Amino acid sequence: MYQRRSRMTGRQQGKLLEQFVAGTTARAAALLVGVQANTAIYFYQRVRQLIASKLPNYELSGEVEADACYFGGVRKGRRGRAAAGKVPVFGLLKRGGHVVAAVIPNAKSKTLMPIIRERVRPDSIVYTDSFREYDTLDVSEFRHRRVNHSKTFVSARGHHINGIENFWNQAKRHLRRFNGIRKESFYWYLKECEWRSNDGTRPKAAQAAEILV
Repeated sequence: MYQRRSRMTGRQQGKLLEQFVAGTTARAAALLVGVQANTAIYFYQRVRQLIASKLPNYELSGEVEADACYFGGVRKGRRGRAAAGKVPVFGLLKRGGHVVAAVIPNAKSKTLMPIIRERVRPDSIVYTDSFREYDTLDVSEFRHRRVNHSKTFVSARGHHINGIENFWNQAKRHLRRFNGIRKESFYWYLKECEWRSNDGTRPKAAQAAEILV
């Protein structure tokens, strides 16, 4: 699909794809492969768009962790005024399974609940922090478990959302190398992080090559 629109050789595309999978920035990859920076940037963006378009529509069940997070900006914090200038995202992670992530307009219950209902099978156990946005889960078709992060990261009953928190940390480490991402492009980068986290049993280079076919 991509080869028909590109003037790069198949070898150059393959080398760029290797650098993408390795996490090399597009500009650095351009120098390594010997192509123009804008060519590498466009190639990377096309790969991210193809990844987003071909991600499976996972249905999560069993034990599922849910959490909202904020990316970008210069002010620390997760909610309210501290989130100014940041991109709000919401994630769901099946313990021992897949993660799904979405850019959201806000972290209100009316935004989060439709995502949970679309992606999580009824009667699953949903773990969250103690923010009131999740109160609706207490009277829903799900079994709700909370952890109060102002007191602990693992409750006395063993409730936690360490899995989805770990995904956020990994995503932020990966995205930090790009020295700022435009908001209009952030969705594609987030989906790249989701893809990198899922299906860890198969080499990412093979998965990426399949996506470009």
